[in-house]
Amino acid sequence: MRIIAGTLKGRTLDTPDWEGLRPTSDKLRETLFNVLAPRIALARVLDGYAGTGAVGIEALSRGAAHVTFVEQDARACALIAANLEKCRIAGGYAIIQSSVQSAIDRLRREPAFDVILLDPPYTSDFHDALPHVGDIVKPDGVVILEHARKSQPPPAPGRLTRTRELKSGDSALTFYTCQP
Repeated sequence: MRIIAGTLKGRTLDTPDWEGLRPTSDKLRETLFNVLAPRIALARVLDGYAGTGAVGIEALSRGAAHVTFVEQDARACALIAANLEKCRIAGGYAIIQSSVQSAIDRLRREPAFDVILLDPPYTSDFHDALPHVGDIVKPDGVVILEHARKSQPPPAPGRLTRTRELKSGDSALTFYTCQP
């Protein structure tokens, strides 16, 4: 797994040595960041269900001002920290070991995010957190949900409204904007 573009282009990231973590493919990450390109520079980004941290590190490589990585698995949090160290990223991030839903409650007290990226396990029920991320995204921000192509995310969870969907292989990216 490699960083695709930006200041860290070409850096390889460590991958998990345990079952149950499905990193976003390089191809899907490239598609995602091609769409997000105008929004990433100096953005505050939330990488929810962060896994290896590849999506958030890609955002930092492309100029994001700050990335908050949220991951419940302690092994994955250690992997994210190792990948950040491997890329020599010394600041501009936070790692929160927590469920996304619990992190949302905590993050309501911090500045809102420009971009929220959610990549829950395909077998999980993403409906728990999705309606609540509208509370922590800026009014002109965007929320992206990566999910199995065959699953059907809701069209308007909470304050969010679906605006676009991209499909690639067995995966899909659903884009939402926040309604005031």
